[in-house]
Amino acid sequence: MTSSMTSSTTSSTWTPTRHRLAETAMAALAPVCACVLALGGLAVWTATGNAGAPARIGVTDARLFLPSRGVPETAAFFRITNVGGSQDRLVRVTSSDVTEGISLSSHRMTAGGAAYRRPTESLPVPAGGTLDMSPHSSDVTVPAAAGWETGDLVPFTLHFEHSGRMKVLAVVVRPGSPT
Repeated sequence: MTSSMTSSTTSSTWTPTRHRLAETAMAALAPVCACVLALGGLAVWTATGNAGAPARIGVTDARLFLPSRGVPETAAFFRITNVGGSQDRLVRVTSSDVTEGISLSSHRMTAGGAAYRRPTESLPVPAGGTLDMSPHSSDVTVPAAAGWETGDLVPFTLHFEHSGRMKVLAVVVRPGSPT
């Protein structure tokens, strides 16, 4: 009985041959490739700022310039702070006081030193940074509504790509006045 067990044990041992090694390497290749692709994708995701803590948005210094008589538009400005670890974007602004015509704008300087407004689809709010709107950088262009007076509060809803909506009240101020 011992001799038959010995002969069956020795015949079933695995011996490395060129064919068996090639089959083993091919079987391991698919999981290794999947891991390399996953790690590469995660590295790109992290490098583009999409990994880490989500954006955490706060809005302060909300103000709306008192429209000048006969001028069809005015501007609203917000200081938007992101203390989170991911970038966000302001993609739209709405107001219950102004039903349509609100748009995001960035300001550009010409070679002659004049400024002009250029509509934009969104404004970036960097991770760990601030979007500080001003007449020199960016604003929310708002159709002028009759009846606004200095000190009035105008409701706005800021819509962010990742952080959703945030309701704020902007105070109406005279252009050039300290805020």
